Amino acid sequence: MKQLMVWLITALLSCAAVAHAQNYPSKPVRIVVGFAPGGSTDLTARIFAQELNKLWNNQVIVDNRPGASGMIGAEVAAKAAPDGYTWLVSPQTSIVVAPLIFKKVNYDAVKDFATVSVIGSTPQLLVLHPSLPAKNFREFAAFVKANAKNLSFGSGGFGSTPHMAGELFNSSLKVRVTHVPYKGENPGVADLLGGQIPYMFSNFPVVFPHVKSGKLKAMAITSPQRSPLAPEFPTVAESGIPGFDTATWSGLYLPSATPREIVQRVHAAIHKIQTEPEFRKRMLEQGIDQSSADTPEKHAAFVKAEFTRWGKVIREAGVRVE
Repeated sequence: MKQLMVWLITALLSCAAVAHAQNYPSKPVRIVVGFAPGGSTDLTARIFAQELNKLWNNQVIVDNRPGASGMIGAEVAAKAAPDGYTWLVSPQTSIVVAPLIFKKVNYDAVKDFATVSVIGSTPQLLVLHPSLPAKNFREFAAFVKANAKNLSFGSGGFGSTPHMAGELFNSSLKVRVTHVPYKGENPGVADLLGGQIPYMFSNFPVVFPHVKSGKLKAMAITSPQRSPLAPEFPTVAESGIPGFDTATWSGLYLPSATPREIVQRVHAAIHKIQTEPEFRKRMLEQGIDQSSADTPEKHAAFVKAEFTRWGKVIREAGVRVE
């Protein structure tokens, strides 16, 4: 009798979950972004929110919770009700890197989230203030080697992909250039434009307009291949550091206890949007790659591999924040 009751309760809960998923979404969905408006992750989240509004005829809003390298937003999403109405869009910063470099993290990046998919990826441009003498990447690398003690580089915060790109650059050149973290990428770019810092790695959509206007000089792009939007910029790999490959990927996550049926429904919606040719064209024009569309299972494996990859860079660079 007891076993029968357990079976009945399980069956009823399963039916309720399916019914909930079929009616989903029936109220506004909140996408938490742990960074200030204007960055590549925020831009990616906002474009998807617009498309989901149209697809579902339901309000999907972006809720920016900047601070602590994205960890404030990640904690908000991790502790939200697992009903499918709070999502997290995050780069590797708060999912992979922050847990590796910060002593205190108030969530478990693996156990507290259900992975959905990578929803966008952007390379960085290595950009300089025009006053620096280098005309190409090789000249700049030589300049950094000769002047490392007197230089600094900026980023949108500890653990951000541009920060990690800078540390990988340091490691590759066997130098130690001081890192200057900002509360968001745009403030760092503002100081770079003003000459307060000499260079930085910056996400393509954020900094490319300043390069086109001639306010900054671009030395190289961090993707494995040249960008179709700016093929004039060589890759770091072809310019002298083989294997150099960094991109800010934005992943979509739900609280881990979210019913599987809802995770699958969210994934189906994301996949539908990503496969529309006009959407892919729109994203590419923003400098955001959509070729990495995947499944929840593949994304979980990808996150695991990223822990290994960035863990090595962090150990070699000696990056640690108490």
